[in-house]
Amino acid sequence: MTKEFNITGLCNPQLHYMADIAEKVTSIVKLIEKGKYFTINRPHQYGKTTIQAAIADRINQSNESIALYISFEEIDYEIYQSKDRFIEAYLNRIAESFEYSSHPEIADFVLSEVGKINSFDMLSSFIGKMIQKAKKKIVLIIDEVDRSSNNQLFLDFIAILRGGYLKRNRYLDFPTFQSVILSGVHDIKKIKLKIDPEATSKYNSPWNIAIDFDVDLSLNSKEIASMLQVYCQEKSIAMNIDEIAAKLHYYTSGYPFLVSYLCKIIDEKIIPLRNNHNWEEADVDEAFKQILSLSNTNFESLIKNLENNSDLYALVFNLIVEGEYMSFNEFNPIIDAGKTYGILAKQDNKIIIHNHIYEHIIYDYMTSKIETSKDFHTNNNTKYIKNNVLDVKQLLLGFQRFMQEYYSKKNVAFLEKHGTLLFLAFTKPVINGNGFDFKEVQISEERRLDVVITYLNQKYVIELKRWKGEEAHQAGLEQLSDYLDRQNIKQGYLLIYDFRLKTKEYKHKEIFHNNKEIFAVWV
Repeated sequence: MTKEFNITGLCNPQLHYMADIAEKVTSIVKLIEKGKYFTINRPHQYGKTTIQAAIADRINQSNESIALYISFEEIDYEIYQSKDRFIEAYLNRIAESFEYSSHPEIADFVLSEVGKINSFDMLSSFIGKMIQKAKKKIVLIIDEVDRSSNNQLFLDFIAILRGGYLKRNRYLDFPTFQSVILSGVHDIKKIKLKIDPEATSKYNSPWNIAIDFDVDLSLNSKEIASMLQVYCQEKSIAMNIDEIAAKLHYYTSGYPFLVSYLCKIIDEKIIPLRNNHNWEEADVDEAFKQILSLSNTNFESLIKNLENNSDLYALVFNLIVEGEYMSFNEFNPIIDAGKTYGILAKQDNKIIIHNHIYEHIIYDYMTSKIETSKDFHTNNNTKYIKNNVLDVKQLLLGFQRFMQEYYSKKNVAFLEKHGTLLFLAFTKPVINGNGFDFKEVQISEERRLDVVITYLNQKYVIELKRWKGEEAHQAGLEQLSDYLDRQNIKQGYLLIYDFRLKTKEYKHKEIFHNNKEIFAVWV
């Protein structure tokens, strides 16, 4: 059976190319062996279901414990309206999991009690009998708890699990689950519950026994390389595995869905178009370019989560468009929401966008909102292309004229906020189809944005920054020169936003700095 890179649902090593996550599984199993209860909260398509299945397989293969892996995703809403039906649904799933783990006799025992148990006290007692019947430690893994966590019946259910945990700590031989793992996007401890319309919302409390789960589920370069190694062996091809794994990690920050998506694009969209099927680093760049134009539920959720939370949208805007420095504080509900949805991450105690792909999806979305606004004026997208070469000098001068003609009378606050997006919107139709722009925010007091434009086979570096005086200007030239060195480019461009009302000039200048040719334009 031919394997593929999977971007939907559970990954199966017999069907899909997978990273080696054995070290992650081992770390989690150690928590289970210590009898810990915990939650696994990660964004959608972050590999939660895959790693839980791997945990269950590892435990069941040991023959010392039994892992019961169930999901509440498919439970009908009506079931949450009846205690009897909720308990029945739970027991049926427990019995099914015993069947899958090769314990049909315990499954039959559980099914024999379906319909007889009609209270949570009875269910608590039955859990003890079930564990004594099994004569093994039992680990309960519940996936997709998000839709259940705001329901009082579910909270009553996990309250009995909590009660068993507390009794076990007091009476060491009390029969209850060895470990319970709840998995979902949201942390059940942070979800507010409001049953009575007249009552005040309150935080859920039955799961305050859970320890902090700090196992990193993102894929590091070594784990990505393990997947590529299997791929190379099975396809009989060659690639510089370490370099390509590092490049994949650079674009994705190890987000499992995005790693697999880039690999899938290379395998199914890029490689088939040429005779040589060996992967090159340039293939990762091309896959990155292609993924930005694709629509999928992951990207749709990304934008939806921003649009549904105006505070989070404003924070992300200030972070990537304004280049503002913000410290990371998980107690801040806006930052916590951004982390929960996989949009924000922590680096050196500051907030960053989780990965370069999300950064560009967000940039392109915000740029599109400017481009389609009623006040935006489109430009002639052909006059800056000469003999299939992008004339960046004329592009910047064209943008200067554009700003002077249409936005010179706009208030400074608007221009300070939207100036960067205006340039990106102006540039988009020029390079559309034959190139793409790569944005890299340099978070500092300079509030710089490096835009690397590729057009056909050429690469151009444009730095966007605000005028803050001659001293800051010289520092900016030094920074741009260093960046050009890293890109191995001799010529660069500087777009300077000057928001001074009385002394502002629309000018341009050729600058030679550290053996670099820099064309600067003031708007």
